[in-house]
Amino acid sequence: MPEFEKILRQMRSSPAAVRFKDLRKVCEHYFGAARQSGTSHAVFKTPWPGDPRVNIQDDKGKAKGYQVRQVLDAIEKLHKGRTDER
Repeated sequence: MPEFEKILRQMRSSPAAVRFKDLRKVCEHYFGAARQSGTSHAVFKTPWPGDPRVNIQDDKGKAKGYQVRQVLDAIEKLHKGRTDER
């Protein structure tokens, strides 16, 4: 999907400049609907044991850079798990 690829490229190149709504869109694509929302935070469930969640926070329309990096790590872990299953 070109839109997600564009957002992912921006996330990788400049984590501090990502809009919260774009990060949320990516999280919904990879992890489904947020378990918690309605506040400045959105929490997404991930499919692995341990700490199975991704937490993102709206900071005046922007995503927090460290949370963008955590989402990228979670997406990579998700992709790695899919290739390990094959």
